[in-house]
Amino acid sequence: MKLESKDRNIWFTADFHLFHENIIKYTNRPFKDADQMNVVILDNFNSTVADDDIVFYLGDIAFGEQNAIWTLQMMNGIKHFIIGNHDKKYVDSIRPNVASVHELLDIEIDGQPITLCHYAMRVWHKSHFDSWMLYGHSHGSLPPVGKQWDVGVDYNGFKPLSYEDIKRIIRTAPHNDNYIPEDKRR
Repeated sequence: MKLESKDRNIWFTADFHLFHENIIKYTNRPFKDADQMNVVILDNFNSTVADDDIVFYLGDIAFGEQNAIWTLQMMNGIKHFIIGNHDKKYVDSIRPNVASVHELLDIEIDGQPITLCHYAMRVWHKSHFDSWMLYGHSHGSLPPVGKQWDVGVDYNGFKPLSYEDIKRIIRTAPHNDNYIPEDKRR
């Protein structure tokens, strides 16, 4: 999938875990209960993302099949869904509510290669050329290596990140561990 950021806003997020009461204590979320968490995360998302924006959601949407369907229906944007470990049981049920579903997805935005997966990787498509890798799952407990970033809500103020946000973050990141300098690529 090739996109141009001048055409529309592009967003990344993961790990809402809506309706999952225990995620509050597991990840030390600042909410009194799941109801408050659900409202804050959905409000943050929908006040940022417009209906015609593109969203890459990197897994673990909500606890329970009907809650996952409801959450996706409530979310703004044209959603491309990357399956998380909690989503596997109801992938077929969520398909009608998203533009696409993937285990792993390689995209390009403005010519920049980006690999999207629920899980962080050590190497990925074109990582030796300093491509980017966006992930979730770790709830901010796994620091990025090289040109990676955890787009999960726990790591990003319970809000989605724009492509421009990611660009600013990764601009100062070190090279990927397997980076091959241009003068050695021949």
